[in-house]
Amino acid sequence: MAKDVLCEVNSCKYWAAGNKCSATSIYVVSRSNQPRQSEETDCKTFESKI
Repeated sequence: MAKDVLCEVNSCKYWAAGNKCSATSIYVVSRSNQPRQSEETDCKTFESKI
């Protein structure tokens, strides 16, 4: 797994100082058959802080 996973979604409960992701694992899914851009993917690890 990547040493550092960066995230700028400060409303996520896994968002940590330095824009780091503190989740123990990351789950990313495709929103299209053959994604070619990040916009065509979706982070399912996200959980709201609230």
